[in-house]
Amino acid sequence: MTTDPAGPEDRSEPTRGALAVLRNRSFLLLWLSQAATQIGGNMVLYGLTVIVLETTASNAAVSGLILTFLVPAVLLSALAGVYVDRFDARSVLWVTNLLRGIAIAAMVLVHDQLGLIYVLNILVSTVTTFFSPAEAAMIPRIVPRAQLVAANGIFTITLNAAFALGFALLGSLAVSLAGPTGLLLIVAVLYLVASGFCFTLPRSALRPGGMRPGQVVTDAERAVSSTFGQLREGLSYIRANPSIAWSIVYLGATASLVGVLGVLGPGFATRILGLEAKDFIVIVLPLGLGVVVGILVLNYVRALVARQRLIELGLVVLGGLIAALAVVGQLTRIIARVAASTAVSLSSIVSVLSIVIVVALLAGMAYAAVAISAQTQLQEELPEDVRGRVYGVLFSLISVASFVPVIVVGPIADLVGTTTVLLGVAASVAAVGLASIVTRRRPREAPHLGPPAPVEPFVLTPDSAARHSDRNATERRSGRGSQLDD
Repeated sequence: MTTDPAGPEDRSEPTRGALAVLRNRSFLLLWLSQAATQIGGNMVLYGLTVIVLETTASNAAVSGLILTFLVPAVLLSALAGVYVDRFDARSVLWVTNLLRGIAIAAMVLVHDQLGLIYVLNILVSTVTTFFSPAEAAMIPRIVPRAQLVAANGIFTITLNAAFALGFALLGSLAVSLAGPTGLLLIVAVLYLVASGFCFTLPRSALRPGGMRPGQVVTDAERAVSSTFGQLREGLSYIRANPSIAWSIVYLGATASLVGVLGVLGPGFATRILGLEAKDFIVIVLPLGLGVVVGILVLNYVRALVARQRLIELGLVVLGGLIAALAVVGQLTRIIARVAASTAVSLSSIVSVLSIVIVVALLAGMAYAAVAISAQTQLQEELPEDVRGRVYGVLFSLISVASFVPVIVVGPIADLVGTTTVLLGVAASVAAVGLASIVTRRRPREAPHLGPPAPVEPFVLTPDSAARHSDRNATERRSGRGSQLDD
């Protein structure tokens, strides 16, 4: 029988802080497993995107790939959470990592067969829906209660950093040095190592009496029914509070933009910039750096500009910057015409690639200003007794706001061109900001001098999608039994 370290039987108050919790061997191994799988998952996303685009030259095929990452996490989260509650979390962790490692290694054998890549990736995403809640459930079993804040902080930072490290940096580096096949083999090894780490974790006590036949199905039905009930209550509250609705619209707009750029980025690099598919890091990396810079400077800007105005201006600026990216390909033709009609060679003065990098950096900063400010505004305005239900609606909207662009923009871009689609998206984002400026009455607010609340960007990996869905279920459970305040 194992002892729950987070339980009341702790006899001494453990040291708080990140360094202290990392001295906990079980937590250290669980965290290393998380880092390996999160970074590896983002590397796979990059590598498979390159493989699919090089094989098909189709934005629609990239849309299909990203859907295989996202759909299983949304559809199976309730059922996966029920199973995780009834099995040993350690076994779920090491078995799911082992299965994911095997599936990714199998992709090496079928890397030019699109259908089999989709099937294997759906398998990886499905297995991940069981891994994420088991990982979250393991933390309080191996970490003392006084260290839970530090432990969860480490996991959140790792989740946010994994996209930049895996997708924008290591994924591109691995493809450049070893090719997409080499990247898949590297990630398969990472998952197998993570499986070994999880195998050494302590066992958890199983629910007494085991699992009765049909009980899992019954519990899953109840979870799904509860989900829809909570969503209906959340929607009722949102309709009665326009300021909450606007905050959710802001976050939905930024989430949809992430989905669009995820689909169109590789095609933009190849068709407009004339690069190879693997080189669309020139867009992704500056965007990521811009988000980091935006987070760092946001607190100083918010001391001078009201948060509502910052969100609205951020959306308008973000739309303008996306439009600038869309038309940057025309700059090449302009430079060529000027060079042909004059003796001046502008190519030595103006570099299209340098302009793209600068615009992408600024777009990342604008994205951070909108997403973090809107998230903070939502947290401050929501009463605690409806917070879980409203966040349930938010995560559902984010899922829809990501799915719809992924489904739609790829085929449309193949028909009318990437530039046209990006201009349409830019106009839509700017329109949200302008509509808010025109229609919203902003109450006077004092300058906010505290640090901005953290926000987890929506990352297009099965790990992050499952984590969002698992957090949604946790919010609903914590809010169960509370009455909606009319």
